[in-house]
Amino acid sequence: MTDPFSAAAEPNRRRLLQLLAAGPMSVGELAEQFPVTRSAISQHLLVLAEAGLVTAEKAGRQRIYRVDPGGLRQLQAQIDLFWTTELDLLVADADELQRPTEHQEKP
Repeated sequence: MTDPFSAAAEPNRRRLLQLLAAGPMSVGELAEQFPVTRSAISQHLLVLAEAGLVTAEKAGRQRIYRVDPGGLRQLQAQIDLFWTTELDLLVADADELQRPTEHQEKP
């Protein structure tokens, strides 16, 4: 089985997950949102399905994909294990560095 964290890390697959979060869609509907072939989208969806992040059902000649809530919960659990207090502090430090200092604000 493909690691959900790795599967979701790829930008096209993240975008697919975002689109599917709005509701089930066919491969064709999804492919319309990308500058790549339908076949490429199908391959990305296969990786997401192997990772347990999406499910597919056959509806006539189409395959309808939807997010798998259980898979997304597992991905969230992996992110929660990864995210530590040290990362919170790093984000706070980065935010502080991006804020203009007093002497930079005055002309």
